[in-house]
Amino acid sequence: MRRVFFVILMALAMLPARAAYECNKQAISGPYGFQLSGMTTISGTSAPAVGIARIVFDGDGNISGYSSVNFNGLLLGNPVTGKYEVATDCAMSWSLQDDSGAFQHFSSSIKAGTNRVAFHQTDPGTGLRGTLMKTAETCKASDFRADYSFALSGVSTALATGGARRNVSAKGAIHMDAESKLTLTQTLTPGSRVLTVPGTIEVKSDCFVTFELTLPEPDPGMSPAVKLRGILVDGGKEILAIQTDPGESVSARFTAR
Repeated sequence: MRRVFFVILMALAMLPARAAYECNKQAISGPYGFQLSGMTTISGTSAPAVGIARIVFDGDGNISGYSSVNFNGLLLGNPVTGKYEVATDCAMSWSLQDDSGAFQHFSSSIKAGTNRVAFHQTDPGTGLRGTLMKTAETCKASDFRADYSFALSGVSTALATGGARRNVSAKGAIHMDAESKLTLTQTLTPGSRVLTVPGTIEVKSDCFVTFELTLPEPDPGMSPAVKLRGILVDGGKEILAIQTDPGESVSARFTAR
């Protein structure tokens, strides 16, 4: 009798742990920031692509949101809708459709209550990978932190260079003062240079943020003026972004310091 009672207690003790890792459509819900990058041959030849989006999982298999994609230097922005499925082994498959009717399909693996999900695109000819990170229902200017480190990388396409495309990258840090002006420090070898960047940050209520940076020493073929569109995620601790200048298929990530 004691043995049976002990077994029952053990079984009951295991139930909360199992429930904590139960995977279903409710395991991922609410708004997420979305960033992807890579090379794709979907148009027949290899081309760079980067994207940023805010998408909302409704907990019942439906997705809605807005996406901006820079494909081979051309920037497109569209509202998107979609569907998602979550298997009991926590594998998630999902698709997005823009207002032109085009579909994109993705695959990932999740944990219940997760704030970060790595994913890849599964359509033939695509080699794009990315990250989903939890964002807020609404954002305000104060959600933008005063100090971030950043890294950006990607491709300046022929549209920007007028010739062969070039890989580009930059690292550094930004500081925002009380008047929303930026000071940028670009990490160089062997040292660094500081440049005060004019202009202001715009944080929208849907957590999208637009801002401009000026790189003191950009890579060859890269414009020093960089316009970015990003989304605040993880309570403003990170910003996922892409460059919006014509010809630049470049992604960036900002991490609060």
